[in-house]
Parts: sequence; C-alpha cells; structure tokens
Amino acid sequence: MAEDFALDLEELRRLQCIAKRPRILSLLSSEIHNLEKLSKEAPAATSSRIPTPISTGTKVPSTPALNYATLGSFSWDQDNDKVKIYVSLEGVDEHKIESEFKPMSFDVKFHDIQGKNYRSAIPKLNQEIVPEKCKVLVKPSRVTIILVKASKGNWQDLKFKEDTLKPNLDKEKDPMAGIMGLMKNMYEEGDEEMKRTIAKAWTDARSGKTADSLKGYP
Repeated sequence: MAEDFALDLEELRRLQCIAKRPRILSLLSSEIHNLEKLSKEAPAATSSRIPTPISTGTKVPSTPALNYATLGSFSWDQDNDKVKIYVSLEGVDEHKIESEFKPMSFDVKFHDIQGKNYRSAIPKLNQEIVPEKCKVLVKPSRVTIILVKASKGNWQDLKFKEDTLKPNLDKEKDPMAGIMGLMKNMYEEGDEEMKRTIAKAWTDARSGKTADSLKGYP
C-alpha cells in the first residue's frame, strides 16, 4: 500500500509541474496533500492490526508415559457363548478403567490403584470374539473380564498357541511315504501280474532300487 501511495504522488507531482490552469493546479495540490496525509497514516494503521506476541516465559510440561504392572495371574471358565476371566485386584475404580477389545485380543488397564497402574492383556486369543459385546465387571476384590465368543463352542485354551494348530508335516517330509502308499493301492487293486510286480518293487524300494523296478510301468 505504501508503494502505491508513492507512485500516485509521483504521478500527481509530475502533472502538477506541467499544469498551467489555476483550477487544475489547485485540484492537484489538494490531492497531493491528501495522499501525503494518507501515506503517513497507513503504516501506523497497518502495524496496529498486527497483534504483538505475548511471551509467558513458561513451558507446557509433556505428559509422561504411564507404567503398568502386568497381571499375569488369573483364572477363567467358559460356557457355550462366553469366556470369563477372573483377576484378583482390590480397590479398582470402574471409572478409571481403560479397555480395548479386538476380534483376536483384549487389553484392560486399571489406573491409580494405591498409586499404581495395572494391566491385563492377551495379545492373541485362541478364538475370535465380538469386541462390542465384551465388558469388564468390577467387584470389591475381583475384576471379571467377559469375552463374548464369535462362534459358539468350547475353547481348548484361552491363548493362541502355534503348536496346537501346527499340522503334522513329518509324513509329508518323507517322500517314500507317498510312494509306498501309492504302491499299496496299486497292489490291492491290481491283477496277479501287477501284484507280483508291485511286490518286487516294494522289496526293491526298501533297498533303494524303486526307480529301476518301476521302469516301463505307469
């Protein structure tokens, strides 16, 4: 804005120098005077609109991370629809519980119990649950975590274990097991000549000659 005033004043003064008629000179002088006045007021008005930052001299403290003691000891039972986990803990305020339920896990935090924070969690359950139906019940000396099963039935365990669902691959790792099974089926379903051939191949298979014995046979 100040630059615009300067350009306008320069133009008006140039016109004032070449003007000859008294009326035109008077108008130009009046306009030059007005612009000079506005150019002086403009910086003050602009600066008044910019708020001056206020320094308080204090820093907002960051919230420290909370520490939790893990509640690893609990008992549980189940029916066809639900699993109930019992945690022995006194002085729990139901308004200071933070719970998070997911389809295959849960995490329940208990805050400010005699100055300490506790946590009961299973990162991977043995079966799927319905998060929105799960809840936490507080009693004087015990907390009950209720998990609603996604599918009715009996759980063999509460926690997921790799070895409980790991298939037995020992037979699949043994290539001879598959060959022996095939030969057994061919022997039972074949004619006498086939049975003799399979019997010989079976014997040779035990001595490592299977490939030679089966040459020429489908």
